[in-house]
Amino acid sequence: MLGNISIGTVALIGALAMAATSAAAFDETKYPDWGGQWLRPRGVGIQWDQGKRPGLPQQAPLKPEYQKILEASLADQALGGQGNDTTHRCIPAGMPRQMSSGFPIEIVITAKAVYMLYESTFASTRKIHTDGRDWPHEPEETYAGYSIGKWLDTDGDGKYDTLEVETRHTKGPRQMENSGIPLHADNKTVVKEKLYLNKNNPNILHDEITTFDNAFTRPWSVLKSMARLKGELGEDNCSENNAQVRIGSEVYYMSQDGFLMPAKKGQMPPDLKYFMQK
Repeated sequence: MLGNISIGTVALIGALAMAATSAAAFDETKYPDWGGQWLRPRGVGIQWDQGKRPGLPQQAPLKPEYQKILEASLADQALGGQGNDTTHRCIPAGMPRQMSSGFPIEIVITAKAVYMLYESTFASTRKIHTDGRDWPHEPEETYAGYSIGKWLDTDGDGKYDTLEVETRHTKGPRQMENSGIPLHADNKTVVKEKLYLNKNNPNILHDEITTFDNAFTRPWSVLKSMARLKGELGEDNCSENNAQVRIGSEVYYMSQDGFLMPAKKGQMPPDLKYFMQK
């Protein structure tokens, strides 16, 4: 009877057995409940340090040349421009900025990785490897970067409660917030995080996050918090609703009736040398 079983069947049985073993090895009860959606608390904006207003009040530890970039960005935005912020071009915010939770985030915990899914295309999906791997030798740089995490049981009760994460290998351009706080063009940013639920309120998720970047005079540490929401993630596509048009170094608006219009007072129209003139 056994001799009539095909090699393919044997292979399938083996694969199913391995899958069952792997599934059994993942004990959900050992991990924290981070289900639902997570969004910045009500009344808190998407500035980097949630306890300070955006822009100069953030007191970002910028080197002098990067402080000038921020000031120029703010001056352009005061006139109606976009400044140093590149998300108006539907470029993903990247790390660490996408952890500002401007749109809802869903967190999926598995045996070998933690996934962060984002409602908005302003952010790329994060995969945080928790299988004990080392850093790759030839990584592909992405806006979200490459993340390696480690689960901790900080109170010794036999259950994980804290996720430590380090993220490297990001690409740019990226900024810290809409004001245009810049990150260095060398893309050597390193982000270290510690995520855990509030001990008194399990519907609050904290993220202690420190950014190391060559645009800074020192590492920049902030505490960010997100509140749990019910329901499923929606879909917000930047390219669907984006009325901003970049031509050369200038940004214009597209009116509802389909015409190009200035974004700033006194803004000159784009060069029309390739169009027929009346």
